[in-house]
Amino acid sequence: MASPSSARTPENEGHRKRRGPGAIATAYLVIYNVIMTAGWLVIAVGLVRTYLSKGSHHNLYYSIERPLKFFQTGALLEIVHCAVGIVPSSVVLTAFQVLSRVFLTWAVTHSVQQVQNADSVLLFVVAWTVTEIIRYSFYTFSLLNHLPYIIKWARYTLFIVLYPMGVAGELLTIYAALPIVKHTGLYSIRLPNKYNFSFDYYTFLLLVMVSYIPLFPQLYFHMLHQRRKVLGADHKKTE
Repeated sequence: MASPSSARTPENEGHRKRRGPGAIATAYLVIYNVIMTAGWLVIAVGLVRTYLSKGSHHNLYYSIERPLKFFQTGALLEIVHCAVGIVPSSVVLTAFQVLSRVFLTWAVTHSVQQVQNADSVLLFVVAWTVTEIIRYSFYTFSLLNHLPYIIKWARYTLFIVLYPMGVAGELLTIYAALPIVKHTGLYSIRLPNKYNFSFDYYTFLLLVMVSYIPLFPQLYFHMLHQRRKVLGADHKKTE
């Protein structure tokens, strides 16, 4: 599920206080976050440029398909960062959020080509793009100890709209893919077979959609709590 990645914050990425990354790890993380920020900026520019040239929001996905796949898949490195300990984050939470996006990118949007021109795809792509530009900028400036307040504010405010927007786009895209998956039997394994195992991808997608019901409110209200905690503390300092 895309929060859109907004639940991955320094405040909730492990409550235990740990030492920050060493100089080499910090330099690597800065480079990684700068590259990811630049990548999502490329996606944003591609969307705007194509929209201005076509005069329509339809089929914009095709203009940014390759960089979207590349940079969204590149987020898998965040799981590695958590696993090796250079980022004090929950491996499980980070893996869940990253893999859910990679799954939607490859196992739904890429695999079911009929949904690629749906407006719902543009909905979550725009939500992801704005969120990731802010998120990776936030991490970059935080690592450099020069975090502008506007980025911090955007990080803990824009999710109020972007999170529901991204989730709506994801759910509508999966929903649009369901009849195609059912008709084609995409990724499904039928009995009998030598492994004596069956898998129904259509049912799996339904379960994925159902999983949003408990997860969305939990992550959303957690971020609201983090917003009050972070921006509320800044407000008190200015009083």
